[in-house]
Amino acid sequence: MQARHRAFWLVSALVPLLASPAIAQPGPYLAEKPVTARHAMVVTVHRLATDAGVRILREGGNAIDAAVAVGFALEVVYPIAGNLGGGGFMLIHFANGKNTFLDYRERAPLAATPNMYLNAKGNVIPGASLYGYRAIGVPGSVAGLVYAEKKYGRLGLEKVMQPAIQLASHGFRLSAITAAQFHDSRLSNYPASFRKYQRNGNYYRAGDLFRQPRLAATLRTIAADPSDFYHGPMARQIAAFIQKGGGIITAKDLAEYKVVERTPVYGAFHGYTIVSAPPPSSGGIVLIEALNILNGYNLRKLGDRTPAEMHLLIEAYRRAFMDRNAYLGDPAYVKMPIAAMLSQKYADAWRASILPWKATPSKDLHRPAGFLPPPPTMSQVRHESPDTTHYSIIDSQGNAVSVTTTLNDYFGSRVTVAGLGFLLNDEMDDFASKQGVPNMFGLIQGPANSIAPGKRPLSSMTPTIVLRNGKVSYVLGSPGGSRIITTVANIFLSSAIQGLNIQASVDAPRFHMQDLPDVVYVEPGFLPATLASLRKRGYHVKVQPPWSDGECIAVDPKTGELEGGHDFRIGLGSAAGY
Repeated sequence: MQARHRAFWLVSALVPLLASPAIAQPGPYLAEKPVTARHAMVVTVHRLATDAGVRILREGGNAIDAAVAVGFALEVVYPIAGNLGGGGFMLIHFANGKNTFLDYRERAPLAATPNMYLNAKGNVIPGASLYGYRAIGVPGSVAGLVYAEKKYGRLGLEKVMQPAIQLASHGFRLSAITAAQFHDSRLSNYPASFRKYQRNGNYYRAGDLFRQPRLAATLRTIAADPSDFYHGPMARQIAAFIQKGGGIITAKDLAEYKVVERTPVYGAFHGYTIVSAPPPSSGGIVLIEALNILNGYNLRKLGDRTPAEMHLLIEAYRRAFMDRNAYLGDPAYVKMPIAAMLSQKYADAWRASILPWKATPSKDLHRPAGFLPPPPTMSQVRHESPDTTHYSIIDSQGNAVSVTTTLNDYFGSRVTVAGLGFLLNDEMDDFASKQGVPNMFGLIQGPANSIAPGKRPLSSMTPTIVLRNGKVSYVLGSPGGSRIITTVANIFLSSAIQGLNIQASVDAPRFHMQDLPDVVYVEPGFLPATLASLRKRGYHVKVQPPWSDGECIAVDPKTGELEGGHDFRIGLGSAAGY
């Protein structure tokens, strides 16, 4: 299946999607069919993590048990993004109709300062927030997974961690993709990373058995006593290791870390209820604001990925991202006009500014008056990494979980904790190191996302569950930095409005706009005539290699059958169920 997916991608790059607003030329991706199951479904970026989730469901676990099992398994088999040393968000829909959102995003250390990545002249020090010990935020993943299992799981931590422990202890055969990922040049700058992932220069090859005894021991310790990670000997070991390397995280930082359970944000779109991520993620608000703007259009009539449809989506994304970059941050530190941003009346006013056949340059965009307060003043402006991962789960009782988790950059800070065997994040780059200076994702952010002690950086992660008549219709999410939000929107609209199955929706070429830079990014797979039409409307269009990794589930509204859409772009994952 994976080889076939890659072949379809190559073909679709040569024989693109859509000829014109009136004549659709189906791309080869439309031939792809989702994996189906009657009772439960797990979709992740790595087939061994998917297997771990399905195993736990078959052993009597619920969707939360499976999500925790997958989270720990991804640390073992997908270290570029799966993690113990990072953070994430878990959105849960319970079969009784309730929803909740677990925020285990990383925090800035207590010793962090707003200008900690600036030199004496006030300029950003290249790479300072991306690589090494000072780039590390206080990790939240272990706390979040433990919290979820204790409060909402059935089987207990030791049971659900067994698949991860076994994978780390017994090892697994490396794919060519993973072996190639281990060649990352910056891993060699940190002794424990160089030793673990690159065998001190004797690089792994496809088919090699990859055992991780130190990580297995760490996982066993967490399973037996998870408090050790934040309050015990392991916490002190982590803090001492980071400080020895020049970082600023202390044992107190770890001891004071807390998971925050939040209320999701909600939206309505063409009969669907959108349940998504609240701040400190910007994902849910930007997604719903963009959909609110699009509520006034008959997108189905325009066709999937036609220039006319893409024009409206691009303009909606542009406006929603403009608000994101100005207003959103950690709710413990920033007062945000969320109700106004999610207001349909505000979206209606934004929609009135969209010209039917012409792009609105970002520099000429002005917010509708009378809805939002003036944005905080920015002296200048600041990009979030694509090396996040997402997974989606539905169990036989009707519980659904959407999880997005990250180390931020590829292998995070590249720092592996000596003796414990796991990588640490570089999440401090998600703050605005200097207002007006683009971050790793080109995002330009203001004072709302400045660095402060204990603060959680703004994120674009968008774990989303879509309901219809109170029942789950979709479980959605993706990695991709700022492109997460538009990836989720593209997949949802292609399936819910344009009628593509979930696999075809995940496979279809993507496009992205985030206000600044004023560029429409597109994957390969669009007809030259489609791109020419966009350029004629005034868009600066850039074709880039495929991005993101949507791992999604749809529920057939007639039969209730579960449909798993696994993204072939990475080439490691799978959808599976029973």
